[in-house]
Amino acid sequence: MSSISAGELGAVLGRGLLSFPVTHFDERLAFDEAAYRQHIGWLAEYDVAGLFAAGGTGEGFSLTSAEIDRVVRAAVAETAGRVPVIAPATAGTAVAVEQARAAEVAGAQGILLLPPYLTEAGPDGLVEHVAAVCAATSLGVVFYSRANAACDEVTVARMADRCPNLIGFKDGVGNIETMTRIYARLGDRLTYIGGLPTAETFALPYTEMGVTTYSSAIFNFAPKFALDFYQAVRAHDREAVYARLRSFVLPYLDIRDRRPGYAVSIVKAGLRAAGRPSSRVRPPLTDLTADELTELTALVTTIV
Repeated sequence: MSSISAGELGAVLGRGLLSFPVTHFDERLAFDEAAYRQHIGWLAEYDVAGLFAAGGTGEGFSLTSAEIDRVVRAAVAETAGRVPVIAPATAGTAVAVEQARAAEVAGAQGILLLPPYLTEAGPDGLVEHVAAVCAATSLGVVFYSRANAACDEVTVARMADRCPNLIGFKDGVGNIETMTRIYARLGDRLTYIGGLPTAETFALPYTEMGVTTYSSAIFNFAPKFALDFYQAVRAHDREAVYARLRSFVLPYLDIRDRRPGYAVSIVKAGLRAAGRPSSRVRPPLTDLTADELTELTALVTTIV
């Protein structure tokens, strides 16, 4: 798996479900590599097309570059070529370039380029940001369009023209017109990935816009449910999709939406609810309350 080319990566990721594993911490909130590797090994037993190490659900925003490198190396070692590991490139351009280079040395199969930290930028700056990271590695790069890195179809086309190893576009905005315009303009030049929080909610309508896959946080604690849901989406089985939305996903969202940051916290709580090893989240995130964990546990036990 380590020899997968940038040109091959898009097709590999687009063929199945993706996920962001959580990052485990010990009682002092230091990286718990043993628990993390146990989790990665369990997830890799399922038919998942790729794992995004130290991504959003993995609290990559709360990790140092050195910690990100450790997390990526642990994921690569534990998957042992069974599943592609996609490493993050974060923060400003200089840091993102360093992280992309480090990920390639660590044996990752691709890069997820997250939005630059804090500052806003225009289209020209974002194109240069993407070009610098793509030039720093031979790995395939997936651009995460979200927050201050949201792009229109003209900007994405410029990125694709400049960067042969830009292989994917991950949408974290949810603007249907923009996604339609991007797919109409670029077609199969890129692999399109659903990247909205709890992507299952948007998965079915997104198939009409060339989005063949999405990243499932639920896969962390209920992999069989997540895979069954994905198969129902790919089969356009509306009855099965909406049945699962009503019975689990929408009640799950009701808990998730109670506080900012719960999109991550609820996944770690879901692991506890499913009887799997988990940990607290790092600040500035906060964990679910005891009552919310009890409510979530009752819900999770219906699908695991």
